[in-house]
Amino acid sequence: MTKISPPRAKSSPKNTEQPLIEDIRLLGRILGDVIREQEGEATFALIEQIRQLSVAFRRDADHEADKTLSKLLTSLSGDKTVSVVRAFTYFSHLANLAEDRHHIRRRMMHQRMGDVREGSIARTLQRLADGGITTEAISQMLAHSFVSPVLTAHPTEVQRKSILDAERDIARLLAQRDDIMAQALAYKVPNDALAPRELANNEAQLRARVLQLWQTRMLRYSKLTVANEVDNALSYYHATFLREIPRIYAHLELALGKQPVANFLRMGQWIGGDRDGNPNVNAQTLEHALRRQADVAIHHYLTELHLLGADLSQSALLLAFSPEMQALAERSADTSQHRKDEPYRRALIGMYSRLAATFKDLTGNEAARHAVAPQNPYPSAQEFLANLRTIEACLLTQRALPLVTQRLQPLIRAVEVFGFHLATVDLRQSSDQHEAVLAELLATARVTPDYAALDEAAKCTLLLSLLNEARPLRVMGAQYSAHTRSEIGVFEAAKAMREQFGAQAIRHYIISHTETVSDLLEVMLLQKEVGLMRGALSEGNAICDLIVVPLFETIDDLRNAGGIMQAFYALPGVLALVQRGNAEQYGEQDIMLGYSDSNKDGGIFTSNWELYRGEIALVEVFDEINRNHPTPDNNQFIQLRLFHGRGGTVGRGGGPSFEAILAQPPGTVRGQIRLTEQGEVIGSKYANPEIGRRNLETLVAATLEATLLHPTQAAPSDYLEAAAELSIASMAAYRKLVYETPGFTNYFFAATPIREIAELNIGSRPASRKATQKIEDLRAIPWGFSWGQCRLTLPGWFGFGSAVEQFLQPLGDKTPAKTHKQRLQLLQHMEQQWPFFKTLLSNMDMVLAKSDLALATRYAELVTDSKLRKTIFSAIEQEWQRTTQALALITGDKERLAHNAALQRSIRHRFPYIDPLHHLQVEMVRRYRAGVGDERIKRGIHMSINGIAAGLRNTG
Repeated sequence: MTKISPPRAKSSPKNTEQPLIEDIRLLGRILGDVIREQEGEATFALIEQIRQLSVAFRRDADHEADKTLSKLLTSLSGDKTVSVVRAFTYFSHLANLAEDRHHIRRRMMHQRMGDVREGSIARTLQRLADGGITTEAISQMLAHSFVSPVLTAHPTEVQRKSILDAERDIARLLAQRDDIMAQALAYKVPNDALAPRELANNEAQLRARVLQLWQTRMLRYSKLTVANEVDNALSYYHATFLREIPRIYAHLELALGKQPVANFLRMGQWIGGDRDGNPNVNAQTLEHALRRQADVAIHHYLTELHLLGADLSQSALLLAFSPEMQALAERSADTSQHRKDEPYRRALIGMYSRLAATFKDLTGNEAARHAVAPQNPYPSAQEFLANLRTIEACLLTQRALPLVTQRLQPLIRAVEVFGFHLATVDLRQSSDQHEAVLAELLATARVTPDYAALDEAAKCTLLLSLLNEARPLRVMGAQYSAHTRSEIGVFEAAKAMREQFGAQAIRHYIISHTETVSDLLEVMLLQKEVGLMRGALSEGNAICDLIVVPLFETIDDLRNAGGIMQAFYALPGVLALVQRGNAEQYGEQDIMLGYSDSNKDGGIFTSNWELYRGEIALVEVFDEINRNHPTPDNNQFIQLRLFHGRGGTVGRGGGPSFEAILAQPPGTVRGQIRLTEQGEVIGSKYANPEIGRRNLETLVAATLEATLLHPTQAAPSDYLEAAAELSIASMAAYRKLVYETPGFTNYFFAATPIREIAELNIGSRPASRKATQKIEDLRAIPWGFSWGQCRLTLPGWFGFGSAVEQFLQPLGDKTPAKTHKQRLQLLQHMEQQWPFFKTLLSNMDMVLAKSDLALATRYAELVTDSKLRKTIFSAIEQEWQRTTQALALITGDKERLAHNAALQRSIRHRFPYIDPLHHLQVEMVRRYRAGVGDERIKRGIHMSINGIAAGLRNTG
């Protein structure tokens, strides 16, 4: 019989981890039982032996465990290897679920004790009140704000939806188990009588879900398609966004009293519209993405309407109804005699029939229920919203506020935020692709035979001239290349989708590799070609439907960002075009900043420093534009909104969002922020609805504080000078290794599983932009992913140690000790007083905590050239030591994560399940590359990638 665990003891400082330990043990025991049943006792014993040897490997100074482990792994058959890899991968997944549950449990405990946590809306509102900020000021600020997490699909997203769904069930069952135990404690049930039936049933369900995981194929047989990526992303709307975002608004409304809360928090999406480096994205995927998004949004509304019908049973024989409500009920096709005195129900049935018809029109699908036949579809979400507001107004006159707040208000807020489109889909393409399209159009139209050969000034002159002409560029009857037809087809689809789903469906066009002003004008001209831009710049009546968003990615691009935007706005007609906006109170200019490529280009410190400098330069440009070019009514200014291309790992701009937003340069937030959420980070942040709400709250709280409390001030000149000096030295050290060391590329491709990652069916996008093995051509995401897999996490720290060493000894050994001491004190003051520097060092600390030189040596053994292996790894190891020493000198902390107990706990509980996967992965890669592995070994490698990525909780 299943043993029932006793109730947990009440938490105290000494046993706060005990519930987490119990959950990990419970899930581990269940998985162990499943493995015994499915694979046999010998396989389970083998798994345990490998785990123990992996632990000993860390502690074994004489390398005996290393030798024993290597011998054991070499002897494993392909089938045994795959079974062991699957076991540790699922151990890793289950430990994550237990950790998530513990995070929620701890947060609830703090809330009950009245301890509001950092990053929560409650703490931020408390801080704003302490700072004298009124609720009116907060409401007014939110009315002009825009906060948007943007989900993106990348080639590191390894989870199958089937696995995600089963794991969501396990998370739900863990929460249920807590509820059972809490009830037992509340009613003081003795240990031996602790709800055995409920707990036994709960554990049986857990066992079923774990068994389902074990018997479910972990990997995809075929490469992930864009449609698969769309579906994966949409599962987070079902699980989290559609319900949790309205709850955040309700929380704010309650806290701000009678002050209105504008719809400032909205979702964005790249999947289906991001075709930079992805030939699989086109007009068809864009249309598919929007139809699937509409499916999710409207299906949610249909469900809520049905449930509202059950709630709103009020009778006209007992209550008075407003004329507007009576008219809405009369317009319904519902003729049932049973409901003739129930206006709300009649109205809701009519609304359901209209929404069902809308559902059919926009998605092609049928609604699940039909009290009356679908008819008269809603032309827009606004008309549906107006009907909901009619019901709300009538209920309020009947003093039925509890019925309004329960379900109707969340539905109203959902429709306001998500409309029929669910999320704004961004379009993205590389600037060189636009240039190629225009070169063909212009040559065919006999405007210029070789547009690409023109210098920048000539390009801008020509483009401005064409933007002021009424005629299109395309020649009737001309045959254009497939590339040109496809690219123009996306613009045409965007126009059609906006007309069908509303202007919020597609608002931004992002230009990767923006290097010149002409890159922006080219996209404006392509919009004009399909009717997305109308009027003439020269006449001051031009309207552009899509915001043209430059993406500044490399170090040079970031340095030139301010100058490019200044030159763009100096062109005749551009300022007026943007100032006018699109039915907005002001013009909007989004500018995207690329963390990934700037890091791959110049290393972690220089990337962050140039982003910081670039943001300041952009703010200065737009402040000057707004100051010098006011409009007659003095309210149409240009709102700068920075879009941060932050990835999961620190090497790509990752790290805690709250600290990152508060560390932004002064004046760069102002209620406006967009940021990407990528790969595995989407799952870790938003798969669980409670954790998802916490992460969304963090974005809102940080934006409020950064805007209203102005936590960052202009840094002192000596701080800026020191950072500039560190940047130069850090970039030099980084580029010396990555781009200037002979054989480094060969080392990277041998000592990391980058080649195997490229073969894994985990994304619709190729791992490299070109068919080469150059670091320059490799996409930044698999670059970071690969270093995480081998536990060096190099992009997140390399170069900083050398920079600090050089900074402290600028004149060599002859530097006076006093000078050394003063410069060290300067760095220490910077870490204590400058949020930018403090956050950057905190993120490096986190990355170094996840690195492991001992495990990295196992990967280095995959490099067959022993001289190259020794040269490169020695350089990496020396810089690792320099960087850890530099952090200790500056922060005073002698160990990693000294101020992050939660992550320390997380690593302590998760890494014992990850380490064996590294040892197994190295052995399988060695076999596979030697040609002695078969399809099973390849599958095992890919499973180990999955497990390590899940265990590290970010993938690059």
